[in-house]
Amino acid sequence: MSKTKVGIVAIVGRANVGKSSFFNAAIKKREAVTANEPGTTRDSIMAKASYGGKDFWLVDTAGVKEAEDEFEFTIQEQIAQAADSADVILMMIDAGAAINDEDRRLAKQMLRTKKPVALIANKIDRVKKIEPEQYKKLGIKEVFLTSVSQSRGLSEVLDHVAKSIPKASIKVSKDRLRLAILGRPNAGKSALFNAMAKKQQAIVADRAGTTRDVNRVVVKYENREIELLDTAGIRRSGKIKQGVEQFSVIRSLSAIEEADVCLLLMDVNELNVQLDQKIAGMVKEAGRGLVLVVSKWDIAEGKDAFTRDVLAPRIAHDFAFVPWAPLIFTSSISGHNVTKIFELLLDIDQKRQTKIRTTELNRWLQAISAKHPPAGLKNRTPKLHYMVQEEDNPDPTFKIYGSDTKFLHWSYKRFMEKELRVQFGFEGTPVKFWFFDRK
Repeated sequence: MSKTKVGIVAIVGRANVGKSSFFNAAIKKREAVTANEPGTTRDSIMAKASYGGKDFWLVDTAGVKEAEDEFEFTIQEQIAQAADSADVILMMIDAGAAINDEDRRLAKQMLRTKKPVALIANKIDRVKKIEPEQYKKLGIKEVFLTSVSQSRGLSEVLDHVAKSIPKASIKVSKDRLRLAILGRPNAGKSALFNAMAKKQQAIVADRAGTTRDVNRVVVKYENREIELLDTAGIRRSGKIKQGVEQFSVIRSLSAIEEADVCLLLMDVNELNVQLDQKIAGMVKEAGRGLVLVVSKWDIAEGKDAFTRDVLAPRIAHDFAFVPWAPLIFTSSISGHNVTKIFELLLDIDQKRQTKIRTTELNRWLQAISAKHPPAGLKNRTPKLHYMVQEEDNPDPTFKIYGSDTKFLHWSYKRFMEKELRVQFGFEGTPVKFWFFDRK
């Protein structure tokens, strides 16, 4: 990142006025979940935006409302924090809705920050007669009329933003690691995300389905940039409701593809659920690194070394299809083993980048073929002649050339993978074999 401070722009307003739609339009991709339901955005999410030759951070916040409980108070507190840290505040209202006390209270709160505040009256396409003067009653001088759905007025707002922030550029390190935190609802993903980020970035509550967007934060560990992705809980297909929750689950699945390594969180009091195995299978199929994490270890009944020694073999049995995935027991409350996750992440990344010389690979291939000749099917005996590692693949992938390879028994492929790991490592990451007949 450049030495010039990168500007932060926060979007605030009541629920369902179009904040997330504006956010997506400004960053030119669908990052925030949008739906015709009030309260879709719960966490404050941030992404890089660029306009007029300037980079800045754009923050999308939850809908402002009266806090009725501690959970809602946490959400509203995040909005205030986003406004306090912002350099420019964009307050959005529905152009077709009457200005109410909540709008007035929010406008006063934003003006008290002494930051540049602009008012965006959105959804003007739904208003028959526009009277700009009525919006100025909120006391905000800069007023913009927009229709995000029709891309009207966006450039004017962004022009204002560009004039109000310094020229700066955001440079993402090519060496950045991406870690996706996955699991069923209420497995403790956001709590771990917060513990790793060391700040209240995501909302933590003792209820399922709190996180809907993929929440992100970049941290540094041993001079390495690590982007943490906190995802929505993944439910069984039949349990996923249509609408915003369905989008959230899709967003979580796309986070697997984006990540280098995934953490699969499992509540210590709800282990061995079939869905956890399915999620681990998706990570394996995507070719991403994987760590099995038993969360909430601080509230485990009768936790001690004996309990851990009993649970570990049971979990290993249930996840026998990913024997290479390390297992760790954590507590986000006490911080137990949180740092250890960073150590595992860097170790797995190093293993994933291991490149083996072709001569070493073929020496190994000849050795295991002599020790245990390939088993085939249909009375056809495959022959394995030579192999190479794909150079341009981020996942450890190997091409093996031979004859009658399509008749190679699946058990022999499993034997090859086991022997490869014994010889070369690759802990924490799947490896892929592609077989080709020389002819």
